[in-house]
Amino acid sequence: MTYLPKESRYDGMQYNRCGKWGLKLPAVSLGLWHNFGGIDVFENGRAMLHRAFDLGITHFDLANNYGPPPGSAEENFGKILKQDFSAYRDELIISSKAGYLMWPGPYGEWGSRKNLLASLDQSLNRMGLEYVDIFYSHRPDPDTPLEETMMALDRAVRSGKALYVGISNYPADMAKEAAQILKELGTPCLIHQPRYSMFERWVEDGLLDVLEEEGIGCIPFSPLAQGLLTNKYLKGIPEGSRATREVFLKKEHVETAHDKIVALNTIAQERGQSLAQMALAWILRDKRITSVLIGASSVKQLDDNVEMLKNVAFSDKELEAIEEVLK
Repeated sequence: MTYLPKESRYDGMQYNRCGKWGLKLPAVSLGLWHNFGGIDVFENGRAMLHRAFDLGITHFDLANNYGPPPGSAEENFGKILKQDFSAYRDELIISSKAGYLMWPGPYGEWGSRKNLLASLDQSLNRMGLEYVDIFYSHRPDPDTPLEETMMALDRAVRSGKALYVGISNYPADMAKEAAQILKELGTPCLIHQPRYSMFERWVEDGLLDVLEEEGIGCIPFSPLAQGLLTNKYLKGIPEGSRATREVFLKKEHVETAHDKIVALNTIAQERGQSLAQMALAWILRDKRITSVLIGASSVKQLDDNVEMLKNVAFSDKELEAIEEVLK
């Protein structure tokens, strides 16, 4: 089946500038952390990518270790890109990252020049690309000088294998230092990708201020707290849900947060939204946020999440009610 994107794909999406820089990202970006790996249904992932682009989502976010198995999300994305999106490459923002474990031995993870640049070459090969639009240091490395990691990002751009660079999971002080090093090297930091949701708000304690001062964009991941901020856990833990697998989301997390989930859902219903839609809109309420990075397991879930763009404004009363639940 030949994929032809909708001509109206840009009509309903909002695009925001990354900090002070020229690149714009859609208000909603699609992450391929889950549901696009070798154990997943290929055609389901393909259908979600088609629908995302039809909705105006131009940014697809990957990492070297996404799968499982690690690397398989990039491999599958590369197949879909070649099959369906090759004519639209210049309309896409494709990002990847390196820093988590990918291969055995001392060079298979963290932030050395050796690891980052070797990993970038591997990612490009898996996806069949000459360059990625954004290449991230996926996490800070406590044992490698920050200068070395940032010099590797600078090299990625100067080699033509990345157009922009970013950082992910960096605390405020380290993010500021990284931005200053990159600025001196002549390859500015475009964007930061932190974990941020109603249930995990550490970015509000300094990081967002740093990003604003440095002119860096922000694209939060896990905005639904691994599914906690959805209707899935309103009545407990359903069989087969992510919490039953006890990997990233634990049963105890659901039990601890249950009363807050129910209270937040009531506020969402009063807004005419699902809990997930309100949680995504809540992230975008802050103008320092460039894009919110969502995951999806189906086309319907993708549609439901993007639907929240029709109601992203909050009254003072609504924000006060949310804060009362979250305190």
